[in-house]
Amino acid sequence: MKIGVIGTGSIVEAFLSALSQVNHATCTAVFSRKETTARPLADKYEIPHIYTNLDEIVSSSQLDWVYIASPNSLHFEYARLALQHGKHVICEKPFTSNAHELQQLIQLAKEKHLFLFEAITNIHLPNYRWIKDNVHRLGSIRMIQCNYSQYSRKYDQLLAGETPNVFNPQFSGGALMDINLYNVHFILNLFGTPQQLSYTANKHENGIDTSGALVMQYDGFTASAVGCKDTRGMNFVLIQGEQGYIHVENGANGCRNVHLHIGDTNEQYNVQTTDNPLYYELVDFVDMFQNDDYEQCYQLLDYSYTVMQTLDRARQDAGIVFAADSAQATASSN
Repeated sequence: MKIGVIGTGSIVEAFLSALSQVNHATCTAVFSRKETTARPLADKYEIPHIYTNLDEIVSSSQLDWVYIASPNSLHFEYARLALQHGKHVICEKPFTSNAHELQQLIQLAKEKHLFLFEAITNIHLPNYRWIKDNVHRLGSIRMIQCNYSQYSRKYDQLLAGETPNVFNPQFSGGALMDINLYNVHFILNLFGTPQQLSYTANKHENGIDTSGALVMQYDGFTASAVGCKDTRGMNFVLIQGEQGYIHVENGANGCRNVHLHIGDTNEQYNVQTTDNPLYYELVDFVDMFQNDDYEQCYQLLDYSYTVMQTLDRARQDAGIVFAADSAQATASSN
């Protein structure tokens, strides 16, 4: 895999660090609109090519994959352009602004027989897979609680009158899409699409959610997903069944330490050997690519689509509208 990265933020550095630990994959190019922002990454990770023109990187013969870590609202446009140029794509979470955009990308990837992955870390973690294999030991599930709260330095900018991308409806930001998304993936990958849901959000005057609680109703149990970018909190996951419960320390994002409580017993589990969670998703992506496993890739795409549909329902319930939603509505009316 010869990968070109789009973006230069902290998540790109985490991606490149993880990539350096993975066999059969390397970064050959980095894109930024200014060479001065790309140069430090290129020098640190010995990346041979820098591009400042988007069309040039997606059409370059120096790479066959594109990793997209641009602002959320640009994921669809950049991924579509890369697919149209015959490049496989890894796109940071959230995959797109809404399900309609993702549906178009999935169709295009399948038409061109290309790999397309959402870089959502937690569902690829070994500890999460252990949870999936052992959740049946809890008996009938009755309650799930997830809290992922991380005070954002960008929130201070918002309070000061600025509008950083992560708190901007024009850029498809907000707590649900940026941080609560991990909780949603954690729950839906285990239990599927909820029957009913409601999303109650604390919203800034510009309409974006700075924090919120998503409550999802399943047959016989309730799941709550709390995500906050305006406060700190105790991050955790609790899956509660009639026979016991699973406690995930530090939240759904990293699944770094898992406790299984059955009666008076406490079984602790942790087999993750690296602190960089992006490593494990990359191992999976490389494995699927090496084995031409399009079937598994497309199964993941169908699953990601159900997650995006759930996020759409949640935003609609809370009255959170992105510029991408308005553009879609305009296109449909025409």
